[in-house]
Amino acid sequence: MDILEEIVAHKRVEVERLKEQLSEREIHSRVEALMATPEGSLVPSMKKAIKESSTGIISEFKRKSPSKGWIKEEGKAGVIPLSYQQNGASAISILTDYEYFGGKDEFIVEARKSGVTIPVLYKNFVIDEYQLFQARLCGASAALLIAAELSKTECRNLLRTANELQLEVLLEMHSEEELEYAELEPDLCGINNRNLGTFITSVDNSFRLASLLPKDAVKVSESGISNPDTIRQLQAAGFKGFLIGECFMKEDNPGESLAHFISQI
Repeated sequence: MDILEEIVAHKRVEVERLKEQLSEREIHSRVEALMATPEGSLVPSMKKAIKESSTGIISEFKRKSPSKGWIKEEGKAGVIPLSYQQNGASAISILTDYEYFGGKDEFIVEARKSGVTIPVLYKNFVIDEYQLFQARLCGASAALLIAAELSKTECRNLLRTANELQLEVLLEMHSEEELEYAELEPDLCGINNRNLGTFITSVDNSFRLASLLPKDAVKVSESGISNPDTIRQLQAAGFKGFLIGECFMKEDNPGESLAHFISQI
């Protein structure tokens, strides 16, 4: 079993436990009530933010990873995401998986309460529509779907549910075989430079697959980006968005690190 298979197997058990704590009927009711309020019906568009940004950086709040262990165990969701916003992030990605990444849904709630108004990506291993309701309830603007863990039919159904909930979808692909998922027309097409089975990372993956994506797709390169020169090269290859986490999170002040990075692009 590779790492992704292990995570997904654990996620299936986790989601069933969550449904016992908060039933599907109850979470549906809560989201319906939220969407009926003026505040709850206004969801900032990640697609629009990335398309209109000159840098397109999606700064990630990531405290831990399966391959590196703790990156910033003391990192505060009520501090770092807002600092990212203040220092030029186009959008923010927040890890909500606890077991492998030390994340929680509450981190998005904390970020919103601290003053974050830009789009927030719910970064998790989504295998059940229940998780999309979780994403909407905690204040996310978009959700990550990963082609490697979903059949095309499952992905299509989850994409439809997400959009019905006013959530955009960043659809993550890693291999040439997975690019057929782009036919589902997600809001954003992501190329993950990290193999989720082995966690080996290479930005070359984005350059290799860029021209094979639909021309009108909003392309996002994910993982392994730590040099402003790489951003310029990826922009030339057609990418508009760049998901960066560890590069900033390993620094004492992630927000200041982002500002310095942007100044060099």
